[in-house]
Amino acid sequence: MDFSKLNFGVDGDSITAGEQWSYHVYKELGMASHYNVAVGSAVWYKRTMTAGDKSVTTQNYTDPDFAGISDGWEPTDDLNELQKRANNCAVVHTQRYIEDVKSGKSPAPDLFAFAMGTNDTADCLGDPCKALTGKELEGNENIDLFTEAGAARWCIQRIMEEFPLCRVFVLTPIQAADPEFNKKNEKVVETLRKVAGGMSAQVIDCFHNSGICEKFEVIGGTGKYLRDGLHPDVPGQTLEGRYAAKEIRNNMF
Repeated sequence: MDFSKLNFGVDGDSITAGEQWSYHVYKELGMASHYNVAVGSAVWYKRTMTAGDKSVTTQNYTDPDFAGISDGWEPTDDLNELQKRANNCAVVHTQRYIEDVKSGKSPAPDLFAFAMGTNDTADCLGDPCKALTGKELEGNENIDLFTEAGAARWCIQRIMEEFPLCRVFVLTPIQAADPEFNKKNEKVVETLRKVAGGMSAQVIDCFHNSGICEKFEVIGGTGKYLRDGLHPDVPGQTLEGRYAAKEIRNNMF
């Protein structure tokens, strides 16, 4: 397939933001464009965050009073900052991406890749079977956007609905240096595999097949491919990008 006329859309967290693995995919396959809305510290799902006796809940990107998006993660009692952090999720990123295409900031995607889940917590995964119930998104009470399963179904379907000819890929998180953290991520992988499978979106299993392995990484330090036990350095970004490019090349039709 000739990828030179194809546009690549991407969403994710700090492992995807900027010119990391997805940029290597774009260059490796010689794509026409690379538009990335990933933001560090992002999760799939909507959240409610509290500071003292006050709380904020994820807004929609098109809300008139939309506060913005923040990649902050250190403790804060600033309600405006917390609102921006609550907005840092795939649901809002997807809304933003669609609006950016409508406004001409980005071309319509021929391929779109989600790479989220590293920051998701084990108690927010949700039930994939329930999340996949029904055909419509609007008014579907089975789709809980405050869970990973519900948010992933919603995001995948919104991209598919808005861009019917676009092929959607879902990348699982990579392995980290911490074995306990990886146990949580294995549950994330299973949840995303079920939801993506139910939506007939191609899964790219970076956790098991990218070549980044916990055994060679250092918790809080520099290992073979991770600079701090979690985030890939340039060789790690390149490795993950080459693996993802191979999977996209082999599964694009």
